Formats: sequence, C-alpha cells, structure tokens
Amino acid sequence: MLGTLTLDQLRVLTTIADTGSFSAAGRKLRRVQSAISQSVRTLETTQGVMLFDRSSKTPVLTEAGRVLVAQARQVQRQAELFESVAGDISAGLEPELTLALDNFVPTPTVIDSLQALRKAFPNLPVTLYTEGMGAAERRVRNRSAALALCAIFPAAQQELECYPLMSIPLLPVVSSSHPLARERRPITRDVLQEHVQLVLTDPYDSSGPSFGVVSPRIWRFVDMGSRLDFLFAGSGWAKFPLHVVKPGLADGRLVELEIQDNSVPAATVPIFAVHARDRQPRRAAQWLMDDLRKRLHTPPRADVRAMTSARKGDKAKHGR
Repeated sequence: MLGTLTLDQLRVLTTIADTGSFSAAGRKLRRVQSAISQSVRTLETTQGVMLFDRSSKTPVLTEAGRVLVAQARQVQRQAELFESVAGDISAGLEPELTLALDNFVPTPTVIDSLQALRKAFPNLPVTLYTEGMGAAERRVRNRSAALALCAIFPAAQQELECYPLMSIPLLPVVSSSHPLARERRPITRDVLQEHVQLVLTDPYDSSGPSFGVVSPRIWRFVDMGSRLDFLFAGSGWAKFPLHVVKPGLADGRLVELEIQDNSVPAATVPIFAVHARDRQPRRAAQWLMDDLRKRLHTPPRADVRAMTSARKGDKAKHGR
C-alpha cells in the first residue's frame, strides 16, 4: 500500500482506461464488474477526486482522471522496475556497477561492450569514470569503483587481482612540422634529448612513474587529449598508443620516428581488468570482463608501417 493507495487500485484504473469500460476491465482482470466499480469508488473517496463522469451510460474519464491515469501508469512502471531489479539482485546481480577507465584504453571497444552489457542487464545502473594515468587504479583501491580497465605497474599487480586484456603498442611520433620529422641524422637518444618530450603523468603525483621518459626536457600532461593537441602543434615528441595517433599518421599530420638506439626500446602498455582481491566481481562485472576479452586485441602495426613507408617514398620523390 502507498499511503491510502494500493497498486491494485491503480491497475484497475489503467485497465479501465485501456479497455474503455468497467465491464471490459472486469473481464480482462477476471473480476466481477461490481468489484471494479467498488475499487474505483474507494479510490475516488480516499483521494477526494472524481475520476469518472457517470452522467452517461458508459463512465468517461474526467480531466483529472486522464491526468491521474498517466500518473498511475508511471507508478506501475516504477513498481515493475522495482520488482525486476530486486529479482536480479536476489539472483546474484550487483545493485550497480562502477567502472573506471584510464585513457590508454581504446574507448570504441569499451563503448561496444557497455552497450552489449546494457542489453544483457537492462536494469543495471552503470557509473563510468574516465581517468588520467593512475587514477582508475586508485578508484579500485579506495572502493569508489568495483572494476578498472587500466595500465598498471608490476608492483601494483601483486596487490590487486589483474586480468590481462591486451597490449597497446606505443609509437614515437611528432608533428610533420616538427624538426625531428625532417631530421637527417639517425634518431638516437642523444638526438631525442635535444627536444621537448611530451609525457603522460599521474595527475596526483607528477613525480611518480611516467612511461618511456628519455629527454631531460619534459612537459607533463595528465590527460591524453591535451597532450595530443600539443603534439599536433609541434611542441615536442611523444610515445602515443597506436589507436590514438593512427588517424594523424594516416592523413600525414603526424610522422612516426624510426629510433635507431637500443637504449630506447620499443614499448607496449599492458592493459588489465583490475579489482580488489577481497572484492570479487559479481555477475555483470564478470560478464563485462569476459566480453572485453573477446573484443580487445593488440592493434596491428603493419598498416601504420605501410603508411609511414609510403609517406617516406613521397618525400623522397619530391626531394624533401
């Protein structure tokens, strides 16, 4: 019962509106017409509102009745949703799923997986945090997220439950307008150190770990988007995930650096699904991890190499 209301009274009211008469509502609900009439009279009396105009042979909804039928439908939908969510939770589904995503992870794949999750669990509330480097992992540690998709360092893997999803290659790149794009010397560590390196860093600890630092001249960024803007502007060189710079390589705005120095090795970033060891994933989180494993894979490098080689051929042809 909701105050002086019952869900059954609202069901009777909406059924009359749907079927067009008290008798038709009685047949649909398998009740005698007198029971339908009594339910309506009780509802009108307790609420102090006339729902039907009975001046003609067939009662017709009043203006107030039409408004309250719409409200009744909304209450019924919420009650049905309540029962459905309660049933899901009783069957082992988490009440909500909170996911943190760091900016190394390819978002199109995650979007596809979350859309599939919505179809599999349509009533599950999902909260998504997109984070800078290190922040997704922190959300798992402080329990503001049940699951994170992130790059983490080996020491952290010993304290958290980590499931490998993919490895993302990091390509050294510069803007086509940057001096390194026209460098005639072999690209070695010494040459790289002459230029600003754009480094992604932990937003809460700028002195913390950073990926592949080579140059003593560093500009630090806490989000991938801003760092990419500075890269396109020719402010420095950087190692970026392939999926982030692939469009820029394809249209010629970016150039991949061919580093000829074993002390600057090619790099990849492993991406993990991460949760606290004492907080095992429930149904939806486990479903999402399984789905991501099927979808995520290391992007091929061959297509980028082909684009780079073709661009070099064009430059040689035009004497650049």
